[in-house]
Amino acid sequence: METLEFIIYPDGRVQEKVTGIVGASCAEVTAAIEAQLGLVLTHEPTSEFFATMVQQSGVAITQTSLSDW
Repeated sequence: METLEFIIYPDGRVQEKVTGIVGASCAEVTAAIEAQLGLVLTHEPTSEFFATMVQQSGVAITQTSLSDW
């Protein structure tokens, strides 16, 4: 599940935490929000940022020879 969590501190700082998004696409998701919030002081990538999507193919290759007949 993709989630965005915001903590707003009394001094006006906002901490944003993104979970459930694999790879650097989290930056695309949060770019518009960060532009509206103002100056971004730090970025701390999580392990999900460095993970890559693994896709499995449903293709199976079979081979037969004449001796199998």
